[in-house]
Amino acid sequence: MNARSFLFGRSISRIMAIALGRVIRSSTLMSRIAPLKNLTRILAEQDTALIGMGAIIGTLTGLGALGFAAVLHEFENLVAMFYDGTVAGPAWVWLIIVPMVGMFVSGVLIYLFAAEAKGHGVPQVMAAIIQKGGIIPLRIGAVKVVASILTVGSGGSAGTEGPIVQIGSVIGSFVGQKLRMDRQKMMTFVGCGAAAGISSIFNAPIAGVFFVLEILLRDFSIRTFTPIVVSSVFSAVTTQSILGKNEAIFPIDRALEHTKFAVIELPSFLLLGAVCGLVAVGFSRVLHAFEDFYERLPIHALLKPITGALAIGILGISFLEITKAYGASGELTYHPAVYGNGYHTIRALLDTTTYTGSADAVLPAAISLMALLVVFKCVATSLTLSSGGSGGVFAPSLFLGAATGALIGAGLDQLGLLTAGSSPASYALVGMAAVVSATTHGPLTAILILFEITRNYYVVLPIMFAAVVATVVSQLIDRDSIYTAKLRRAGVLLGSSRDLVLLRQIPVSSVPRTPLPPEPVYASDPLSKLITIHARYSVPDFVVVDQTDKYIGMVTGADIRTALIDREAIPLLLVAELVRSDLPTVVVNESLDTVLDKFAEHDVASLCLLDPAAPDRPLALISRTSVMKRYQAALEERV
Repeated sequence: MNARSFLFGRSISRIMAIALGRVIRSSTLMSRIAPLKNLTRILAEQDTALIGMGAIIGTLTGLGALGFAAVLHEFENLVAMFYDGTVAGPAWVWLIIVPMVGMFVSGVLIYLFAAEAKGHGVPQVMAAIIQKGGIIPLRIGAVKVVASILTVGSGGSAGTEGPIVQIGSVIGSFVGQKLRMDRQKMMTFVGCGAAAGISSIFNAPIAGVFFVLEILLRDFSIRTFTPIVVSSVFSAVTTQSILGKNEAIFPIDRALEHTKFAVIELPSFLLLGAVCGLVAVGFSRVLHAFEDFYERLPIHALLKPITGALAIGILGISFLEITKAYGASGELTYHPAVYGNGYHTIRALLDTTTYTGSADAVLPAAISLMALLVVFKCVATSLTLSSGGSGGVFAPSLFLGAATGALIGAGLDQLGLLTAGSSPASYALVGMAAVVSATTHGPLTAILILFEITRNYYVVLPIMFAAVVATVVSQLIDRDSIYTAKLRRAGVLLGSSRDLVLLRQIPVSSVPRTPLPPEPVYASDPLSKLITIHARYSVPDFVVVDQTDKYIGMVTGADIRTALIDREAIPLLLVAELVRSDLPTVVVNESLDTVLDKFAEHDVASLCLLDPAAPDRPLALISRTSVMKRYQAALEERV
């Protein structure tokens, strides 16, 4: 064991010791304070207990991720029998039929049981955090597991991190719902599950934490950070204990272990970062263009995955024929590189022997193949996810980065600009981080995950440099990441500030309400009735209902003041002549960010709060002033 591995292991051990100590102290405290029937109340009041819950969520997610990976591996082995000649029939026929069957069954499950399981998962989790306070139905996780196994295992071009993030988030949400946690703790629980999923599937506990804090929650407060760290650690420990190993997903070639970052290479890595930023933007735009195409495609939803799988099969067969024409061998021709998560191709691109041989013969072929890999993988992934398949975009981003880096490295080598001791494989490694960073707009996550999945410290500096350059290029062209672009187009309010994160954590239920007067206001009432009610109850605005007490609109104080200008007309006016039906309403489970957005669009002092038990019946008034006071109080309470 080298010194770096020893220090890494010791750091993990220290984190586990601290976490276990806090869990034990928390458990002891709970046993002294109250019986089990008060567990929900104790968990809600004791922030320390969240650490224990983070450990439980992390362990459950680790077990779930292991089960998911094991079933996917067995399914992939089963599918491989159709390609290696074990099952009778031409291989090219199976290369088309198998993905079509897998994606069709996946599409049926999604269509019948959980439409949210379609696509790459992370935007759905972000939408649940923003709009629903972290509440995710359990059925989504169940459907996502099966649909992703069918999609990726049969040859669909997608990754496994999206499903694992969604599965972990569902586990966290399920635990939070059972314990009846408030909105802020629910979001933390969802983050615990998501971090545990990344930690387990990539064996990257640090990157799992930063993925949640930087991309999902955008919240680095200590109250959120601590349980998420514990959850990520417990997930990694669970995975490593059961598997009996702690290995990198992409072991680095020995020839790259001592590669050093030279100042003379700065222009090369600057170029690599800029190109990777453009590739990331292109990938995101192609994916969303295909999503728009399939949404407009006038065929039944169950037929769309079949058309996508057919196109993927044609791409796969075409690439196999092209690689044979170039005389390629080894991992690149094991099966179509555009199929599945592409890990076998990434390992080939990180192997220095892939580029050895005569520069006049090998490198031109490598450059052409790398360019084709980028284009084909981008299209295949977009077809898979937009037509109705289920999977993630993280692994395809790693793939695109490795292919782009190898392309740049081979091109520099062909021009004689590659430094001594370097290899296109090292550029493939750096490119992985650059494209991931540019697609997610999460450079910290990309840098850390590349370090953890390769365990190679020597390339950290070029990875940091290229990742930042790629992210800057991507953000200059598109303000949204591959995750947030879909949400913004759906009308979901997005932001990156801590203030917005805080607003999303505060439910409307915690805002003081203005009670409605005991006398209901009907559209047929005279306007003078409102003046009398105002004098008696000091109500600023008035909710108008029909004869069955259902909400139909509001009369604002500003409208009444306008009517008072002509006092002689007041006895002749009815409430119906001033009622406004265009004003939005508020429900209890909304967060303050959406409420403030409604106030911003409509210049009124109050909005009607509807009864959650009877959505058409008014419950109270929510004023702009009370919302701002609640927000100010939350700012003062924040650690």
